[in-house]
Amino acid sequence: MKKDRKEFVSKAVSVLIWVLIYQAISCFIGKSLLVPTLGDILRAFIGMSTSIEFWSTVFFSLLRVVIGFVLAVAAGVVLAWFSYQYNLVYNFVYPVLSVIKAAPVASFIILALLWMNSGHVPAFIAFLMVLPMVWSNVLQGFKETDYKLLEMADVFNFTAKRKIKMIYIPQVMPYFKTACVTGLGFAWKSGIAAEVISTPKLSIGRKLYESKIYIETPELFAWTLTVIILSIIAEKAFKALLNRFTKSR
Repeated sequence: MKKDRKEFVSKAVSVLIWVLIYQAISCFIGKSLLVPTLGDILRAFIGMSTSIEFWSTVFFSLLRVVIGFVLAVAAGVVLAWFSYQYNLVYNFVYPVLSVIKAAPVASFIILALLWMNSGHVPAFIAFLMVLPMVWSNVLQGFKETDYKLLEMADVFNFTAKRKIKMIYIPQVMPYFKTACVTGLGFAWKSGIAAEVISTPKLSIGRKLYESKIYIETPELFAWTLTVIILSIIAEKAFKALLNRFTKSR
């Protein structure tokens, strides 16, 4: 407990220092149009957060990212399992997922705009960015499964269901957690980036784009702050959910 408190204080002090550095830079430049002060940003944030449109925008942006993320996690786990079981599946999906991992996000966003409605693009991009990450991490977890445990399961005639529950899940869970936590951050960033380019209605990306077009710098920073806060909350909530699921087992 004492160690956790010390770590929390250390992080809080670090954040405070960076906030003070930012405020000093803003005061030194003296132009809110370029670098708004913390007061300008907070006033813009409070003004936005009192409207229904703000919460509707946050909800739909979050919904798009979550849909893409959940579908990517489900597809990634399934593909990893079949890639582990069948080398043919691995050889088939590896080139495609490698291309997805290596190609620029903007390229996929622009292509997606040709293929589908702009409202579906953010979820699709979040799905594409997370899928290779989940697949590669979970597949590595399957490969690292202790073969002695598998031999023991064969000796005692474990059913496939019991083998998955008792051996594979505990062995793969650390890799799965890492993939999901990292992937959630990528899903959020890529989803918002897709919204900036595709500008669907009721989206944070659209608000960021409009703030830039109309040179509303405090609002631009306020929406960026919103993205950061939501990202932190989503990551903490997902970690708590994963930990609860692990303990319940």
